[in-house]
Amino acid sequence: MSDHAPDATDRAIINALQGGFPVTDRPFAEVASWLNTDEADVIARISAMLDAGMLSRFGPMYNMDRLGGAITLAAMSVPADRFDAVSEQVNAHREVAHNYERDHELNMWFVAAAETRSGIDALIERIEAETGLPVFQFPKEREYFIGLRLQA
Repeated sequence: MSDHAPDATDRAIINALQGGFPVTDRPFAEVASWLNTDEADVIARISAMLDAGMLSRFGPMYNMDRLGGAITLAAMSVPADRFDAVSEQVNAHREVAHNYERDHELNMWFVAAAETRSGIDALIERIEAETGLPVFQFPKEREYFIGLRLQA
């Protein structure tokens, strides 16, 4: 991650797009109109934030269950001295939406989605083989919508 700190426009883009993305022919131009900037600036800023590691991803979030796919919450107990390296290994898989650190014995948590349940199982096996660490799955039993928005 670079030392680049988000400015007010970067934060405004992050805050504006957490609530939805305009479905139009030129969505970045519409976002730019909300923020008194231009389309090229919005695109360049999102790209720069991704490159700097301020954003881990930019894209839609799909409800895999409704699309016929599978999703799981997973956790690992990762030694502190290996946390960054294991995080990179886990995040290298396209099926992993995000991961985060917790102050708990199971200190790394991540969400993974795939086209099938067997795809999730294969991913978990790959991560265990790559890291040498067990992965515990917590499949969704019920869905709750809490409307979480993080202010940048």
